[in-house]
Amino acid sequence: MNTDIQIRDDIQRELFYNSGINAASIGVAVRDGVVTLSGTVDTYAQKLEAVRAAERIPQVKAVACQLSVRLTGPAERTDADLARASANVLAWNSRVPPDRIRLTVENSWIRLDGTVDWQYQKDAAGEAVAHLWGVKGIDNRITVNPLASAEKTKELVQAALQRCGIAVTQNVLVEVTNDQVALYGEVRSIAERQAAERIAWAIPGIADVANHLAVCQPVAVRPAKAAG
Repeated sequence: MNTDIQIRDDIQRELFYNSGINAASIGVAVRDGVVTLSGTVDTYAQKLEAVRAAERIPQVKAVACQLSVRLTGPAERTDADLARASANVLAWNSRVPPDRIRLTVENSWIRLDGTVDWQYQKDAAGEAVAHLWGVKGIDNRITVNPLASAEKTKELVQAALQRCGIAVTQNVLVEVTNDQVALYGEVRSIAERQAAERIAWAIPGIADVANHLAVCQPVAVRPAKAAG
């Protein structure tokens, strides 16, 4: 079977068995291992989950999300109502530092600004508001304060990659400029690519990670013919 067809079928099954997603409303197209999701979903959280479902499938190189959030009935909220709800969930989230985040809401899109010391704090703020009813999208512009020199940061990233057992760590090149990390090289799957990026983001003071890692498909080895 063609690899792209197999990937498409696997993603459709992954979506179908996810009770939080209406798989019938999501189109899946695959070309050369690159997946495009199209259609509509009821919430922004479902949009994120659909992307994660596609990324879990082996041999997926990248995912382009063209899903739109369609709000109807009770899911519709005014921007003022959504802003109040967002402020409340941020205030009650222990992973989000108080008085460091500013938010604005326009046409059901939430924009987050401010500075934090750790990437997980930025992610926590985005995740907190992503699951609110009425959200169509999030523009997370929170920045992370640099805490270490570029040389020290590079050492920390390389050591973390080795500790976490990235199978092809020897093929991953780490470059650091100020508070920005760039990853180059090859990995065996999109999951491994994401793992390397998460490892880089976990280093304190990282403000940006440019993930240039390529997903290299394993080469099938034909068994040697028996001697006649």
